[in-house]
Amino acid sequence: MKNNHTFKNRVLPLCLGLGLLASFPALAQDGKLLAKANTMADKVEPKVIEWRRDFHKYPELGNKETKTAEKIAKHLKSLGMEVQTGVAKTGVVGILKGGKPGPVVALRADIDGLPVTERANLPFASKEKSTYNGQDVGVMHACGHDTHIAMLLGTAEVLSSMKNDLKGTVKFIFQPAEEGSPVGEEGGAYLMVKEGVLEKGPKPEVIFGLHINSQTEVGKLKYRPGGTMASADIFRIKVKGKQVHGAYPWDGIDPIVVSAQIVNGLQTIVSRQTELTEDAAVVTVGSIHGGVRNNIIPEEVQMEGTIRTMSPETQKAIHEKIKLTATKIAESAGATAEVSIIPQTPVTYNDPALTERMLPVLQTIAGNDNVIHTKAVMGAEDFAFYQEKIPGLFVFVGGMQKGKKPEEVAPHHTPDFVIDESGMKLGVKTLTHLTLNYMEGKSKKVQ
Repeated sequence: MKNNHTFKNRVLPLCLGLGLLASFPALAQDGKLLAKANTMADKVEPKVIEWRRDFHKYPELGNKETKTAEKIAKHLKSLGMEVQTGVAKTGVVGILKGGKPGPVVALRADIDGLPVTERANLPFASKEKSTYNGQDVGVMHACGHDTHIAMLLGTAEVLSSMKNDLKGTVKFIFQPAEEGSPVGEEGGAYLMVKEGVLEKGPKPEVIFGLHINSQTEVGKLKYRPGGTMASADIFRIKVKGKQVHGAYPWDGIDPIVVSAQIVNGLQTIVSRQTELTEDAAVVTVGSIHGGVRNNIIPEEVQMEGTIRTMSPETQKAIHEKIKLTATKIAESAGATAEVSIIPQTPVTYNDPALTERMLPVLQTIAGNDNVIHTKAVMGAEDFAFYQEKIPGLFVFVGGMQKGKKPEEVAPHHTPDFVIDESGMKLGVKTLTHLTLNYMEGKSKKVQ
């Protein structure tokens, strides 16, 4: 679930001025600085693992990450950074000003856990409990956000160690509530952008982020230019009929039968009305409720589901087709259908020019054979909100033990989710090298 809010006129970034990126050197480097970064990444790895285990043991839900935020802020301050707290409720922003002029680069990590009770047999497994939308739940870092925090803290330590040689400024964004806010609250990247995280203080011109993946082998990176992760919208349909005794259906209008027909009709939007060779899409009904007794046809049925698309054009078309399908099927039976669609997260869109510019960096860090052009995925990521404002690149870092197969390990958002911690060092190097390389390329271009 993502943040409940509306957004208007969302357009994938045109990235004006980013055409300059294509003319940058394919791999601008300061060899000594990058060598130092690698040495520091090796040195900081034990700390990264220690931090990750602490965050894993004590996870917090979205908009409630107070202790997590305190730990992050404390470490950033110890590195001599300017630190902002309370951003988008519990977010933390650190500013590292380099000793030389150059661009502002933003790096982002999400910090919230999930309402999942952990089953993994780890010495640092979470025992935490909380409430989520009125229900008592266990809390677990079941999507790897604990590793994201640790990797970005490690990156902060590496880059701070070379502050005097840094050709620009780094904005470290530790974002709450990526997995969604409690009902009735705003949060996540949407709220951070709304509060001006990309406008106030130094304004970054690009942003980099990463996500660990439990089903990608340690040592590998996955990337994709353009649409990488889907937009996510909620749809809700209220079908109204006429209540009647279950023995005499002809005297009423059965909203349950109408709803069943609507569910079937919705499936044809993707299977028969969307050009899937051009653009992937998903329409899923996730819940349906109606009636209280076996022999009463109810007056109303409510259903809700998710819409996933990879482009604004397909997104708009599917929204219109859901409304048309539901209302006309209901009308044909003498019922009515009220359709509401709540946009949540735009497409996670990797700027093609920035991706092309940074691909050699990824290949240098991990090796050509370990950098994989991946397929688009229908999961959503609110990193997309930053990418609507400035060019961004979001990559996946392997967290699966070598020798394992994806089908043998637990996927994200499950109680048995486990990450191989040896994969985090590559994450630190990735964020560090992307930052240094972008700064170096910009400074050379300016000269």
